[in-house]
Amino acid sequence: MKYKNIMWFLMLVAMLSPIWVLAQADQTIRVRATVRDQNGFPLAVAEIMNDEEELITTTDENGLFDIEIVPNSLLIVKSPGYETKVFRASGQVEEVILFSEMQSRLVNTAYQKQDQANLIGGISYVNIPELMQKNYFTYPLDNMEVFAPGFHGNIWGNNSYLVLVDGVPRDIGSVNAIEIEQVTFLKGVSAVALYGSRAAKGVVVITTKRGAAGKQRINFTANTGVHVPRGIPKYLGSAEYMTLYNEARTNDGLQPLFSNEEIFNHASGSNPYRYPDLDFYSPEYLQEAYSRHDATLEIAGGNDRARYYTNLGYWSEGSLLDFGQAAQNRNERINIRGNVDMNITNNITAFADAAVIFYNGRGVNANFWQGAANLRPHRFSPLIPISMIEPDDATSMNFVNNTSHLIDGQFLLGGTQIEQTNPIAGIYAGGSSQFTSRQYQFNTGVNADLKNILPGLTFNSRFGLDYATSYNLSFNNNYAVFQPQWNNYAGQDLISGLTRFGQDASTRTQNITGNTFRQTMAMSAQLNYNTVIKDDHEITATLVAGGFQTSLSQMYHRISNANIGLHLGYNYKDKYLVEINSAVIHSARLPENNRNALSPTMSLGWRISNEEFMEGSTVVNNLLLSVSGGILHTDLDIADYYLYEQVYTQQGDGTVFYTWKDGLNNISTISRRGANPNMTFPKREEINVGVDAAFFNNKLFFNGSYFLSRMSGLLVQRSDVYPSYFTTGFPASSFIPFENYNSDLRSGFDFNLNMNQKVGTANINFGIVGTYYKTEALQRGENWQDPYQVRTGNPIDAIWGLRNQGFFANNEQIDSSPTQIFGEVRPGDLSYIDQNGDGRVTPQDEVFLGRGGWFGAPLTLGFNVTAQMKNWTLFAMGVARSGAYAMRNSSYFWVSGEAKYSEVVRDRWTEATAESATFPRLTTLNGANNFRNSDFWLYSTDRFDLARVQLTYTVPTEQFFGGNFIKGMNVYVSGSNLLTLAPNRKILEMNIGSAPQTRFFNLGLTAQF
Repeated sequence: MKYKNIMWFLMLVAMLSPIWVLAQADQTIRVRATVRDQNGFPLAVAEIMNDEEELITTTDENGLFDIEIVPNSLLIVKSPGYETKVFRASGQVEEVILFSEMQSRLVNTAYQKQDQANLIGGISYVNIPELMQKNYFTYPLDNMEVFAPGFHGNIWGNNSYLVLVDGVPRDIGSVNAIEIEQVTFLKGVSAVALYGSRAAKGVVVITTKRGAAGKQRINFTANTGVHVPRGIPKYLGSAEYMTLYNEARTNDGLQPLFSNEEIFNHASGSNPYRYPDLDFYSPEYLQEAYSRHDATLEIAGGNDRARYYTNLGYWSEGSLLDFGQAAQNRNERINIRGNVDMNITNNITAFADAAVIFYNGRGVNANFWQGAANLRPHRFSPLIPISMIEPDDATSMNFVNNTSHLIDGQFLLGGTQIEQTNPIAGIYAGGSSQFTSRQYQFNTGVNADLKNILPGLTFNSRFGLDYATSYNLSFNNNYAVFQPQWNNYAGQDLISGLTRFGQDASTRTQNITGNTFRQTMAMSAQLNYNTVIKDDHEITATLVAGGFQTSLSQMYHRISNANIGLHLGYNYKDKYLVEINSAVIHSARLPENNRNALSPTMSLGWRISNEEFMEGSTVVNNLLLSVSGGILHTDLDIADYYLYEQVYTQQGDGTVFYTWKDGLNNISTISRRGANPNMTFPKREEINVGVDAAFFNNKLFFNGSYFLSRMSGLLVQRSDVYPSYFTTGFPASSFIPFENYNSDLRSGFDFNLNMNQKVGTANINFGIVGTYYKTEALQRGENWQDPYQVRTGNPIDAIWGLRNQGFFANNEQIDSSPTQIFGEVRPGDLSYIDQNGDGRVTPQDEVFLGRGGWFGAPLTLGFNVTAQMKNWTLFAMGVARSGAYAMRNSSYFWVSGEAKYSEVVRDRWTEATAESATFPRLTTLNGANNFRNSDFWLYSTDRFDLARVQLTYTVPTEQFFGGNFIKGMNVYVSGSNLLTLAPNRKILEMNIGSAPQTRFFNLGLTAQF
């Protein structure tokens, strides 16, 4: 009976439920409200939509709309030039306020968002989604010097910068460009002050995408492309190498090593196994191109209660190597990100973000590219054909039958006693490896509107936790290589014997090496206050406590940053702007009495275009001048903990320097450094001036900065003021303390000029971004005998070396020249200038040769142009770099002894080529006189790179797909690293000892659903 009653009840509910649904559907409410802007003016023709973004009605000329709708339905209000507003239908709604689009397009700065029109203090930013519509890329900072003034690989000439991803210090590679909403470059002291000590050299703030209320949006992006190598090194073949090696021995007074017959046989190519001509860059080992693919799925949406953004990405890239186990080389990356925003109450919101990155890189246990740079071509054949072994050579055939590595069933691995573990054999038989990396990222936080306590008061908090681990899994195999003994029978080359080096052995055990981990915890909490008095005076204030701590494997002390910051801001009618950003920082790298410091900064802005005398100007639409300055204390240049303490260590390895007991291994105590209990923070002291302007009805935009920045109090052990016996080389010991003494100066400017113009039916946008900086060592602890060697007053990135005056022509010239102490000198060797006239050329004759551009090229110019016509968009960008130099000091150029010969030795000095030679004489000795830093090897790194060209076609989805399922689609083709123009292009495009540089050609598609 009990179950029968339950069944009757359920049937009744089922029969009545349609009636309840209809009744519920009939229950509607009237929503009658006015849509206004932030100044209270009504907005006509604003659109009112449902949660499917279907139009319900529009406002009248008074901004009023009047609808009947089901209670609690989601309503979306849109108006051109204003942000979108989302709210729930209620009879109590009488007014909807929309903020202007200019106000909603904010820039992420330190612990706040600021109006892009009022940025002062040295800030640049790039909105990534807008850029990627015409320029697809994956690495977040790829060619950012084309769009962000002040960034040139570093910021304003500094040697490092802090990267924050969603407020947490993270690797730049932990996020893909397609996940990013905005990248902000905080350059000036005022811009970075709130982040504390470890932000003192600039900050790159990366903000990932978030969901928005409205209909769910799905974006899919897929790319496939190929890398094509460029700048392949050119090494001499066997015959040419052997000929020139004989010449080198003759130059050294030795007998030639190779006979003419040997050289002929290697040149003929009749038997490459007996007379090898090993070319690492031949098609036998490398393919013409290798692939790269990536795909990303983005899903975003939500309502007024919760918004979400999800990103799922896959990336895969191959390798240029095309033989043995290296043919399977491939790198793969999978990432998943989820960002969620929630409205807990009307006044409390929260967010939670999570991301994981899985990376696997399959490789081999051999360094092919190092071998390509070092192994001489005549030394051995990598493969020994078993078909050429004499049939009755039972010993050699026994090797064949028992080897574990018979390549393609036809070849044994070749080698010699010296090249037993050559990289080609290693790739065939040495085993494989897989680099594995895992990263886990998590952010969460709560935001509260405290208007019930004080109107305009809000609270924000953030907690971030990251964990990254990596390791290498490998199977390490031992293998045997064979050196053949050749004979010739009736004109036929045969192998009459094999010498084996090494043994084939494999434990079949997977080895784990290179275990590393990194854990980062970041926290911040802040109180914000914002109010506007009489519509003219905007006052902002932020009190923030923040910091982070990073633990690294094999490091006892964590990397820490902790500070309390204060921001005060004042804005009068967008005309007069004042910002004060200060922080009290703490660092355990200093003595206890000096671990805290105050970093004060201030910025002032004046929008001249808002003055009465500029009103109505048809030329100037905006003109904002700003100046900022301050002092930042930092521990970035304090290399380690406890540098302020005197340190003694005990030598426990049996080495005895002094002992009173003969025959006993006493432990020796050694001083490593002296104490400095008064050590303080190094300081960045800076002033910068900025200009932000728009002209000719906002068709021409310009912004720029000039900066003057000094780093003072840098730590150094001053050997110039302590006697030489305070430091010894063996044993390595010192009594000299670290002192705050060195000082550096950086100055320069950056700018961005952007122009929009309509030419016929085409819209043209052209931009040029530039950064120029110079450096100077203001103060150094030094004691040089000659003034031309003083580092003070010279660039920080100075290259020092000897000045050359060509080659010695003969022995008489050598005898009449100053003595060069670097080794035996003969005709064809470099002759150097004796700068101090003491009759000897020594390191004391080295002078300043040029800037190295180690922190970025002194002058960087980025160019970008966009041409849009109908459904087609053409985008191109290039980068010019100028003012830096480098040394041709790789093994490709410094060729001596038993080194491999590159094509540059063809222009060597001989008596016949004395007038035209561009390379010293060849030698089988160490060549110490020639191969040292001098202006002979100096070259300019000036260059212009056509960085990318992309052509995009916007598919008319209404025409092709009806606009129902596919809402939008772009198809594009692009090329990267297409062209380099430079006086030393071949050197700049060439890698020695590593994989070649490549051009990349890509085909991509993006679709919206």
